[in-house]
Amino acid sequence: MPFDNEKHQGISEFFARNPEEVDREFFGRIAHSDRRGFLGGAGLATVGAMLGLSIPFHRNMPQGLIPAAFAAEDVLVGKDGLTLLNDRPINAETPPHFLDDDITPTNRHFIRNNGIPPENVDPASWTLTVDGLVDQEMTLSIDDLRNQFEVVTMALVIECGGNGRAFFNPPAKGNQWTLGAVGCSNWTGVRLKDVLEKAGVKSNVVYTAHYGADGHLSGDTSKLPISRGVPIAKALTDDVLIAFEMNGGALHPQNGAPLRLVVPGWPGSCSQKWLTRIQLRDQVHDGPKMTGTSYRVPNRSVAPGEEVAKEDFVIIERMPVKSLITSQENNSEIGQEIEVRGHAWSGDRTVDRVDLSIDFGATWLTAELDAPVNSGAWQNWRQTVTFPKAGYYEVWARAMDSAGVMQPFAIDWNPKGYLNNTMHRVALRVG
Repeated sequence: MPFDNEKHQGISEFFARNPEEVDREFFGRIAHSDRRGFLGGAGLATVGAMLGLSIPFHRNMPQGLIPAAFAAEDVLVGKDGLTLLNDRPINAETPPHFLDDDITPTNRHFIRNNGIPPENVDPASWTLTVDGLVDQEMTLSIDDLRNQFEVVTMALVIECGGNGRAFFNPPAKGNQWTLGAVGCSNWTGVRLKDVLEKAGVKSNVVYTAHYGADGHLSGDTSKLPISRGVPIAKALTDDVLIAFEMNGGALHPQNGAPLRLVVPGWPGSCSQKWLTRIQLRDQVHDGPKMTGTSYRVPNRSVAPGEEVAKEDFVIIERMPVKSLITSQENNSEIGQEIEVRGHAWSGDRTVDRVDLSIDFGATWLTAELDAPVNSGAWQNWRQTVTFPKAGYYEVWARAMDSAGVMQPFAIDWNPKGYLNNTMHRVALRVG
């Protein structure tokens, strides 16, 4: 079984399943008959590249041994309260009650990686190439971006397409995100639109293609871990940024420092991290994680567990309407009157209403809802709730967007576990 980085929760769990098979698939390693060392050179080269050093005593390494450099690495430096789902690649989500701020702090923004982050992220030497079907190819430094284009700061939502995957039944393969693969930070940068227009967009352009400096998990430098894109019409909207700051400071290394795309309202995979190149193409981009079933859903409703042919999958574009309760942790003990707060968002649309229920959906109370601070931002909401007496309660939240689409109680199953926007429910114990 080939290594699928969206199928396992971490390198330790991955190796525990079948050390011999994992050695072969993850490192390309074949051990000697005594189950030690590397019989072939390819696997040794791969693990050496991952460590950045040769391994003088590799002949003594037991089969299935995880190098301590991998196991001991603190992958969440600069983050606070995140739950680690996977350590290779690094994926970590933020519990909803840690997302209560109107603007998500850098240390609370989730991490979704597909490959190995680059080591050299010096902003002074970083460049971005814009090429393909343009009138003039450009290679720009970060200083060039600052000096040649209008610098803007916008609050923009980034959400993983698989946010909520853990709640599908039967289970869907991939990182088991619950609710916290989302954030709305302040991003500072330049509009992608302005950069593309300066390069000159040819009339036959259909799609962008985004490339980053992260490495493939195998260590093979000829492979890309991910390279996605968006239709040119989306790329030319006013709220898609090439960002070099996050919340007034440098980007966090795991959030794409020193340069990334931010494509609000669409799957986070479109927001290429460690951005080095944007190519304009006359076809839908076909880079890694653009074809097959990655970031795609069936073109029709399917039964739970149903097999779906690859040709029946369509690319995910805008994310669905969603709301999140952030003021109370699940299973909190509270008094009889509280303020319930949270956020709501809906792809490229705005949210018109957020309703709350404390009686399992029998009646609903409309919350006070703020307008978005700018296009692409989530909307903050709040409402004081009084519980009639002590006991167990659930607060349910649902949002309705500007197209009249209401957040559902349940959604159709899909094989990859994408786009789960079921109502958020929080259990509360009133004393």
